[in-house]
Amino acid sequence: MVDVAAYTQKSALIIDPADNVAVALQDLKKGEQCHVSSNGREEWILLLEDIPFGHKLAIEPIGQNESVLKYGEEIGKTNTPVKKGEWIHVHNMFCERGGGK
Repeated sequence: MVDVAAYTQKSALIIDPADNVAVALQDLKKGEQCHVSSNGREEWILLLEDIPFGHKLAIEPIGQNESVLKYGEEIGKTNTPVKKGEWIHVHNMFCERGGGK
């Protein structure tokens, strides 16, 4: 259990319970603990990278070529393994709908 009082609250939102990413509700900094919540799910995740406002962070490990789920839907696949707490963006994911890898 994380001592909530020990951290400056940072937050991200899981949009759908099936998602494996959350969306940063503010700029997040590497090394901080990020409060992630959705429909009663509450968790603190150690951030492994800076994550800009509105961008995605992994809330669980995602293997190479595995689906990135947001809104309960696949929005792309990873082109490299992603650790819990890492930033997910164009540098480590691709979308086949947009023309391939």
